[in-house]
Amino acid sequence: MPVADAYHISFMEYGGAKIKGGCNKRTEKLIMGLKEITDKINIDEYNYDLPEERIAQYPLKERDMSQLLVFTGGRISKDIFRNIANYIPSDSLLVFNNTKVIRARLLFTKETGAAIEIFCLEPLNPGSYELSLTAKGQAEWKCLIGNLKKWKRRTISKTFCCNGKEYELTAEKIKEEGDAWRIRFKWIPGELTFGEVIGSFGHIPLPPYVKRNDEELDYIRYQTIYSSIEGSVASPTAGLHFTNNVINSILGKGIKMKEITLHTGAGTFQPVRGSDITKHKMHCEHYIISRKLIEELLQTEDRIIACGTTSVRTLESIFWLGNKLLNNQFLNTSDLHTDQWEPYLSETRAPVKDSLTALLDYLDQRKISFMNATTRIMIVPGYEFRITNGIITNFHMPKSTLLLLISAWTGQDWKKIYRFALCNNFRFLSYGDSSLLMK
Repeated sequence: MPVADAYHISFMEYGGAKIKGGCNKRTEKLIMGLKEITDKINIDEYNYDLPEERIAQYPLKERDMSQLLVFTGGRISKDIFRNIANYIPSDSLLVFNNTKVIRARLLFTKETGAAIEIFCLEPLNPGSYELSLTAKGQAEWKCLIGNLKKWKRRTISKTFCCNGKEYELTAEKIKEEGDAWRIRFKWIPGELTFGEVIGSFGHIPLPPYVKRNDEELDYIRYQTIYSSIEGSVASPTAGLHFTNNVINSILGKGIKMKEITLHTGAGTFQPVRGSDITKHKMHCEHYIISRKLIEELLQTEDRIIACGTTSVRTLESIFWLGNKLLNNQFLNTSDLHTDQWEPYLSETRAPVKDSLTALLDYLDQRKISFMNATTRIMIVPGYEFRITNGIITNFHMPKSTLLLLISAWTGQDWKKIYRFALCNNFRFLSYGDSSLLMK
């Protein structure tokens, strides 16, 4: 089998872009181009020594007093986040993620005393977050199961109280969904929504590197102050530093702010295992974009700052949606998806203006103002950013896809940036300090 054909199968197997019609010469050239990119990525080179004491276990008392590393023009300086408006050009557009973390960890105790944890990942029936979280009586979710071996029978149940009334929740194993399970939840009486059910006794899903149980403060501090659309099982942590005063200072400088919604999945914490980057399967994330945002992107081209890697992935994904539209690659809403390796295997790449205009036309033709889509996009060194011009982000785990994204943005300077942060007592990961990375 030719190398390109074998590589094509590999990318298909691990969630790569769907190329129809086999491996012709043009396709083979694209695949070999991607192979050239991925062959250069040795995940061991994206490792660094992160002492455990540098991983923030709690947020600071004041959100905007976190340290801020500023990287621009190849130079590094530091400040506090409260002053970030001083470093963002006045005619910029700041795009932030308004997703809200749900209490996705549900703890059950069997009669034997064994603890079972059900971690809700994404809705299956109803299939949308909004419909599932407002469903009454029952809902099905894709879930991770902790202590699965102890869950012998088909169902487990527990009682809980909401507004002074007692309810019973039953969880039923339906079937395996990859490394997760389809779980059917039923509760009686059925007058509560599923959002109210998990809100009554569920736990905030803190990252695995936060070595403590969730506390009352996390219900507030593991959310951004502008969170509004429920669905995430991990916080878009770059936004945790924002306060009303910071937002007012940004707006007062003439910087525009627009929101997107991307529901962050638990896969964001999954490290890259093994040396072959093509074997890492990116998790699927759901996002929503508005017509108004696309219009603003068109008006603010070359001055777009993404708050968080979730916003980066959304902005870059919508470019590829528009690119597919221009190439007549999808016709209905079920095809609104960006695959893991699609950006690297696309035969044509439209100008940003044309791509965004195609999305506006798509919305206008259907007389809708919002677009729901999904993405598995994997941004690695060698990726050419289309819409993003600056990134606000925290400091990420070694050997993670998020660190690969930062390296794609800064090149080898990521090592200098992280060395500076370590030498200047920056706090790392979700509850840690922040950075502003400009070209």
